[in-house]
Amino acid sequence: MSCRVLVVDDSAFMRVRLREILESSGATVVGEAANGIEGIKKFQELKPDLMLLDITMPDIDGLTVLKEVLQFDSQAKIIMVSALSQKSIIMEALQSGARDYIIKPLDLHKAKEVLSKV
Repeated sequence: MSCRVLVVDDSAFMRVRLREILESSGATVVGEAANGIEGIKKFQELKPDLMLLDITMPDIDGLTVLKEVLQFDSQAKIIMVSALSQKSIIMEALQSGARDYIIKPLDLHKAKEVLSKV
């Protein structure tokens, strides 16, 4: 999988872990953001092929970021990443335009499967 990816997560540990998974899959991480506002700005600047987006963040949540990014680029490929395995939040993200989701803690094989699918 060769694509340019932006990772948006408020946890530095998760950003490192996601970078490892992405790079081991052949993707290039072109940027990282620690919050939603920074994530939106970096998406607009970098125009990545794919965005991995945490749902729960301090300033604005991932669902809001998802909707704003899709207004900027309706073709954006976004995968939600969250420890929240609550069906309602995942369903809302998918209905709002997310391509798929990955549940934390990350399962390496499941994460790679979702990435290759999207």
